[in-house]
Amino acid sequence: MGFKLISLLLLFLPLLTVTILSGTEQAFASDKTLLVTGRNNTADGGRSSLRGKKQRGASGCNLFQGRWVFDASYPFYDSSTCPFIDGEFDCLKFGRPDKQFLKYSWQPESCTIPRFNGGEFLRKYRGKRVMFVGDSLSLNMWESLACMIHASVPNAKTTFLKRTPLSTLTFQEYGVTLHLYRTPYIVDISKERVGRVLNLGAVEGGADAWKNMDVLVFNSWHWWTHKGQSQGWDYIRDGSSLVRDMNRLDAFYKGLSTWARWVDQNVDTTKTRVFFQGISPTHYEGREWNEPRKSCSGQMQPLGGSSYPSGQPPSAGVVSKVLNSMKKPVTLLDITTLSQLRKDAHPSSYGGDGGTDCSHWCLPGLPDTWNQLLYAALTM
Repeated sequence: MGFKLISLLLLFLPLLTVTILSGTEQAFASDKTLLVTGRNNTADGGRSSLRGKKQRGASGCNLFQGRWVFDASYPFYDSSTCPFIDGEFDCLKFGRPDKQFLKYSWQPESCTIPRFNGGEFLRKYRGKRVMFVGDSLSLNMWESLACMIHASVPNAKTTFLKRTPLSTLTFQEYGVTLHLYRTPYIVDISKERVGRVLNLGAVEGGADAWKNMDVLVFNSWHWWTHKGQSQGWDYIRDGSSLVRDMNRLDAFYKGLSTWARWVDQNVDTTKTRVFFQGISPTHYEGREWNEPRKSCSGQMQPLGGSSYPSGQPPSAGVVSKVLNSMKKPVTLLDITTLSQLRKDAHPSSYGGDGGTDCSHWCLPGLPDTWNQLLYAALTM
């Protein structure tokens, strides 16, 4: 089954109220599909099996097509009272003077996203395990969810263990555990005689830890573009070939295809919901939004409208191609365009390390919306 872009059906999804604890670019041009469905009684636990090109009904909408609107009820939580935020995301702590970036909500074109309710989340997922698998963007989303839930149950007893590669946060009374498994490329990096080798055909290093979860949210791409000292490997293993480098989109496609085969062979999707977090954009190049001399620094409001001037990155097409080839149902959280519009939501110079960060996101901030969309998908 191909991937599903979750859409909200107003006739079937009741409104809720939340607070939370938390080779070439052309070859991968996206053949993006859009799915708008409601509940049904299929064998996959009531999840719809409809697929197709931009199927849209009057009773539903695409959750990921819309615009940002000012909303005085935001944010969901106060960063100073959440014990789970890393300094690199705590923009207010490190002196960001403006707060308007906290006051925007995502509004789909023809429906309303249910507002998160942390208590309802804990009750619904009592005894369940949710795992985020990926790089520092997964960390961003994991900490966001932790803070959102914590805001609704601030006195709840928790167990918090932050380690590499596996970190856990458990709300003891509910038996709800949020896991984070850090693996920037998803596929393995192994030590060989020649040095660190990125193995495009293997996920054995972490896959055992991903099993038996109730919800899995995967993410990758951010580190695939790194070169020089920030590159995480010395060689790439592509089958029997060992090469110093290759086209990074080709490498990403091959690595993500290995992950897809693992999901198809190892995950029982009648018991485990599987998501892929769409490509999270950067804002270092102002030419992408028609401000060629700018970056994310000093940006204080989102772009208007519902489209990004430079369009989606080629890496989003890779994700689309891989998910469309899969047998098991994997839901794409298509956060790319809505995140591209948020040039104002990065730490920039307020991430505590003295640099300019236009890759990650402030907390509270944009990842809270990612989690709100995740929650909407889970409650369908």
